[in-house]
Amino acid sequence: MENQYALAAAERAAVYKTIFTRRDVRGQFLPQPVPDEVLARILLAAHHAPSVGFMQPWNFLLVRSPEVKAQVHAVFSKAHAEAALMFADEKRDAYQRLKLEGILEAPINLCITCDRSRSGPVVLGRTHMKTMDLYSSVCAVQNLWLAARAEGLGVGWVSIFDQAQLQAALAIPSDIVPIAYLCIGYVSHFQTRPELETSGWLPRLPLADLLYYDQWGQADSAQTEPLTQNVVALQSALQTQDSYPR
Repeated sequence: MENQYALAAAERAAVYKTIFTRRDVRGQFLPQPVPDEVLARILLAAHHAPSVGFMQPWNFLLVRSPEVKAQVHAVFSKAHAEAALMFADEKRDAYQRLKLEGILEAPINLCITCDRSRSGPVVLGRTHMKTMDLYSSVCAVQNLWLAARAEGLGVGWVSIFDQAQLQAALAIPSDIVPIAYLCIGYVSHFQTRPELETSGWLPRLPLADLLYYDQWGQADSAQTEPLTQNVVALQSALQTQDSYPR
């Protein structure tokens, strides 16, 4: 039966292609400036993310100043050196070879935050799960990331920071939570696979192994369920042939 609310085939294919070609960009940023009209579109997409109780807890702190970027980069460098010591020898060597940020290279840096007091102490949908405002802010990150990919912009999420030091560098009040520090700009190319996958850091997990039915741990190991068979076929086509769902 035809679904009147489904997108047209070409539009649907574009959505899936955007999702599956999105990458965490670290080292391919170009100095080309991002036009304000493009930046406005991706920010508006972020602002239209779902949020619990429609509280819209996010703010968007735009960083263009080389001096502020340098301060943020110093905070990253300190945390990066500390993080390297947390890994065992072989993993540490692999970690130190990875480029994990583009703070100075990207023309735009953006910190997306969460104001946990927005809408007051009692928020519809957050009465029992108090972290829903944080999850809502992450949805804004994903909206922006997909819109940026559709615009041909790369985005890199930098998370290796001491939170208090990042807040100090950006003058963020102590009661406002930094959710994501993003590097944004045009790129020389997008990687065909996530860099952490191609570098051998970790593999892409099989979706079928993560899918349970009705109760936790109740997996379809024999792959008798049609849904399991479908996800296996779709993931195989994506991984081996770059064939996106349509």
